[in-house]
Amino acid sequence: MSVSRQHTGREVFDAEGMRTGTHLDREHCVRAVRSKDARFDGWFFTAVLTTRIYCRPSCPVVPPKPENMTFYPSAAACQQAGFRACKRCRPDTSPGSPEWNLRADLVARAMRLIADGVVDREGVPGLAARLGYSTRQVERQLLAELGAGPLALARAQRAQTARLLIETTALPMAEIAFAAGFSSVRSFNDTVREVFALSPSELRARVPASGAGTPGVLTLRLPFRAPLNPSNLFGHLAATAVPGVEEWRDGAYRRTLRLPYGHGIAALTPRPDHIACRLTLSDLRDLTVAISRCRRLLDLDADPVAVDERLCADPLLAPLVESGPGRRVPRTVDEAEFAVRAVLGQQVSTAAARTHAARLVTAHGKPLDDPEGGLTHLFPSAEALASVDPESLAMPRTRRTTFTTLVRLLADGGVRLGVDTDWAEARARLLALPGIGPWTADVIAMRALGDPDAFLPTDLGIRRAAGKLGLPSSPPALTARAEGWRPWRAYAVQYLWATDSHPVNFLPA
Repeated sequence: MSVSRQHTGREVFDAEGMRTGTHLDREHCVRAVRSKDARFDGWFFTAVLTTRIYCRPSCPVVPPKPENMTFYPSAAACQQAGFRACKRCRPDTSPGSPEWNLRADLVARAMRLIADGVVDREGVPGLAARLGYSTRQVERQLLAELGAGPLALARAQRAQTARLLIETTALPMAEIAFAAGFSSVRSFNDTVREVFALSPSELRARVPASGAGTPGVLTLRLPFRAPLNPSNLFGHLAATAVPGVEEWRDGAYRRTLRLPYGHGIAALTPRPDHIACRLTLSDLRDLTVAISRCRRLLDLDADPVAVDERLCADPLLAPLVESGPGRRVPRTVDEAEFAVRAVLGQQVSTAAARTHAARLVTAHGKPLDDPEGGLTHLFPSAEALASVDPESLAMPRTRRTTFTTLVRLLADGGVRLGVDTDWAEARARLLALPGIGPWTADVIAMRALGDPDAFLPTDLGIRRAAGKLGLPSSPPALTARAEGWRPWRAYAVQYLWATDSHPVNFLPA
């Protein structure tokens, strides 16, 4: 992901060459800190030897002398080395590293699972079992690349969740400790003091009192790397929203969430420098998972500068990118749900796909209450859909066969779709199913699994856009031209789709 220049004109450096395992290119890191380059927040952390504080690269304070800086690839590694988080730049709230979305190797899959709370729920053995490796192999590779093992990485995440709950709720500290994933109040107190150099009560005292608020409801800010173009991102989610499960209301995309301990509702509103997020949770232990899934849904950990520079290297694509930089890939909070919806949407309009999905939701989804809007159900699980009478499905017989085969395999584990899924293996399994061709497999890879290089050369909208721009419109020729867009072809899809006047490309009024 070689990058030579920001959109602002500030010089930046090759982010891929900057980091190899725990070895960071010192010169490049110093330059990023001196320029307060926010693009590298989350890529690495600066630890100051004289103050024993660690910061994000864009920390607003006067940079320390280079000889007093040392660099770590993760906040957990900083904490293990005895550094505490800066109170000014709050490195615990940095965007996540874009590496974990770009890569599909063991470390990247492990990091996605840790963000989804697997270590807190299943321990390191559960993490290793999901990845298909021994615990020793997982620990060794995470330690080599991130300077911290899975327990330390999960602990750093728990500390971040605890701080969020301390500062945004009036919950008793004991409740916060267990909601954040700590096994005891003592370990909660010790971790908060160690990471933030303040006790939990001192952290809360620093925040202006705002009242008790509504139980189970949290308001927070989701950071991202600029630029972010909200038009196709929120436009796509709103235009394809399934009634009862999703809606656009008062400038926010809202949807229901199925979570490990309960359910939730997320309301996400685009702002110039963050995404405003309002979460309503039936169980606060799901907070970490809910935040992780909202970030994945909106592709907030992407590196838009690297993406856009690679795509701008194509002179026919460059004007599209330059006119609206920072497009993200609209993803999902539930991989199985998206796969089902992709099959329902085969060869039908957006409106027809919504109608088919809404019927399933009404008949088989789990009802819930939404006092603030019109959400009524969780999308039905694969297990619930596997018991549906095929004759009750209002769709052609061939698509009915595809649907019933897919939901049966999702329910019994024959097809696994998740943050830990190997992209190539998932594609192969999907393509082996009757009625699933390259378009369906690749749209699932792009939007459900998060493969940044998934491409849709047979998509009618892509071919039409290619013709308008003077790009080859036949799938083989377009695929050959798109070789120069790797590894960001899924983002090229978003720019090509944006040439159409379809509602998916525009924020609703």
